[in-house]
Amino acid sequence: MYALPESASTWPPNGWRVTAWLGVGVLAACAAAAGLAGDPVDGARMAIRLTARTSLVLFVLAFTASSLMQLWPSAMTRWIRANRRYFGLAFAFSHGVHAAAIIALSQLDPVLFDELTAPAAFIAGGTGYLAIVLMAATSFDRTAAAIGPRAWRIIHTGGAWFLAVFFVVNFGRRAVLMPELYWPYMALIIAAIALRLVGQFRSRKREAARQGA
Repeated sequence: MYALPESASTWPPNGWRVTAWLGVGVLAACAAAAGLAGDPVDGARMAIRLTARTSLVLFVLAFTASSLMQLWPSAMTRWIRANRRYFGLAFAFSHGVHAAAIIALSQLDPVLFDELTAPAAFIAGGTGYLAIVLMAATSFDRTAAAIGPRAWRIIHTGGAWFLAVFFVVNFGRRAVLMPELYWPYMALIIAAIALRLVGQFRSRKREAARQGA
């Protein structure tokens, strides 16, 4: 856990300002997409697709923050690492908007919604949202202290890897059908997983070297 100290500078934003700016951006993009849609059903579907992508990008930033700073230390990667918690909370917000758009579609066109979904999707999606809620709820100093460091690591490490696999499966299914639209996002999540594994390997190697010294 890293609590960023307040700074006199307002840009780049830090702490809750990161979450706020990103949340406003997600809402503005969804509003613009809905405005360009031909009808409310198309607007809900566009919001679902858009927030799937914004959620992926924000998740990747939080998921790879430590590895990025470890492998390519710079002012930018230090800023990403310092605000990892707030990128994670912005991801949770984005996926909350994603859920709201899904619910809206189910109300606007129940027949289409049933055609586009399957029981397995509800199970996997529900498990993913449970992981997101647990991770978001324990992203605060008070709740993290209440559950203890071991439980916190289990929730955040296990949840992060579950969500990474979840993104691979969901974007992978769509990449098979529409490769030109979804393979770039598949490449992003696969690169993020590889980056995280390399970062973990180097971290363990460095720790082993320190213990052996």
